[in-house]
Amino acid sequence: MEPGAWRNRTTVTEFILLGLTENIRLQPILFALFLCAYVVTVGGNLSILAAIFVEPKLHTPMYYFLGTLSLLDIGCITVTVPPLLACLLAQQCRVPYAACISQLFFFHLLAGVDCHLLTAMAYDRYLAICQPLTYSTCMSREVQGALVGICCTISFINAMTHTVAVSVLDFCGPNVVNHFYCDLPPLFQLSCSSIHLNGQLLFVGATFMGVIPMILISVSYAHVAAAVLRIRSAEGRKKAFSTCGSHLTVVCIFYGTGFFSYMRLGSVSASDKDKEIGIFNTILNPMLNPVIYSLRNPDVQGALKRVLTGKRPLE
Repeated sequence: MEPGAWRNRTTVTEFILLGLTENIRLQPILFALFLCAYVVTVGGNLSILAAIFVEPKLHTPMYYFLGTLSLLDIGCITVTVPPLLACLLAQQCRVPYAACISQLFFFHLLAGVDCHLLTAMAYDRYLAICQPLTYSTCMSREVQGALVGICCTISFINAMTHTVAVSVLDFCGPNVVNHFYCDLPPLFQLSCSSIHLNGQLLFVGATFMGVIPMILISVSYAHVAAAVLRIRSAEGRKKAFSTCGSHLTVVCIFYGTGFFSYMRLGSVSASDKDKEIGIFNTILNPMLNPVIYSLRNPDVQGALKRVLTGKRPLE
């Protein structure tokens, strides 16, 4: 880099997010909808955490991971929705450069931990169903903590790599982002310099954060399916599959929307479809997770009822 180039590298000091709509009449309606979604999501996930905390029957590895997932969901929606609400309230959205880069980092950090935590949950189901005799040893508290630590470390490296790679790009105008939060593809479109390296990093990141976890999840559930089909009683098979159904539903929704967002780098122009997928990633997924995990789980339902009614758990 030539002398003085660093000072002139980034002339953009703020980004203008177009948000979900430019129709001023719709903005109060969207504000009310997303405020309700945020309250419901945070409340639902906090309820799951409270149920796991107060119910002794839920003090198991599966619910330890579910509690961690609830914390991540609260974090993910908090990174994106409160700034969106502020923009809708002000009817404009000017985001300082540093704030945009920070939002990008924390979103990818939390979403990345989510990716690998779902893999750890699939491994937990594999051990519980395929290796029941050694399950308590193989999934001890130390192992649970180590798995979560590995998830956080991998995600931190991925998020930091993308954040640094974006921060060294030249942004010399325009500064209008066709999205409602700062993310990689919309920012790539505004760069005045080459994004070839960023595209390669995004592809490698998608491989480590998406493709490899999906392969591991698929292998885990292939073994689970084979083990369940060997169970003779229909009731036993139903019970075994019921413990995996909620997790598989979350995996399909999470990875389906994630792959659509980040694996189509050939699409240069941003569109309203990107915003719709963004709503799924940042709002609907965290909001649906508590519903999905409690819908067909009598233990969680019972614990939630005791939390809401204030009754003490049965010893």
